[in-house]
Amino acid sequence: MNAGLRRATSSAHVYTFPMPSDRYHPSPLDTAAVRLPDEVAAVLERLAHNAHDAWARERLADGWRWGPRRDEVAKLHPSLVPYEELPEEEKKYDRIAVGETLKALCALGFKVLGPSGSGGTP
Repeated sequence: MNAGLRRATSSAHVYTFPMPSDRYHPSPLDTAAVRLPDEVAAVLERLAHNAHDAWARERLADGWRWGPRRDEVAKLHPSLVPYEELPEEEKKYDRIAVGETLKALCALGFKVLGPSGSGGTP
């Protein structure tokens, strides 16, 4: 098999996926200058909790269950636990993903408003 490809199988199909290479250089929007309003930053933890719950709901609906190690074939995942029980490193991942999404919206010209109506600065 070509070193740049990975094969995955299901019950009826064989899929071939290109492997990441040195040609891939992630280039997210520049959000370094974006500051979220205090009201929005204050709810970041709740948004991270929600993101985890939405992810977990989809996994469970697809037949995944909790397991001590991730197993794609058996559909087991160690992060299928309540947000409060996640290791801090997993929570940090959710916080970063949510925060960067909100900042990206601001960088694209949208305003993220808190309950008082104050917005983020792009």
